[in-house]
Amino acid sequence: MNSPEESPKVSMYVKATCPYCIRAEALLKGKGFAIIEKIRVDLEPHRREEMIARSGRYTVPQIFIDGAHIGGCDDLYALDDNGQLDGMLGSATVA
Repeated sequence: MNSPEESPKVSMYVKATCPYCIRAEALLKGKGFAIIEKIRVDLEPHRREEMIARSGRYTVPQIFIDGAHIGGCDDLYALDDNGQLDGMLGSATVA
């Protein structure tokens, strides 16, 4: 596994009770990627406008890998199903 400085940066706009947020985080952690910046729009409502400006979407989660917008939970799972997620996460993933 890469050191945190070499690993891609994953950030997610989330709410604590959102089941899709929890599923997305579980998928990333299952891949061995535990360092996720969680931006809690339920605790910091002003960050919601930031999320909308960055993603063009209104729902959580909104996921970014190295600043690139991935989309929501379904988009993340689709990347995994297509075999693209591991490449995006690099060697931070577990083989």
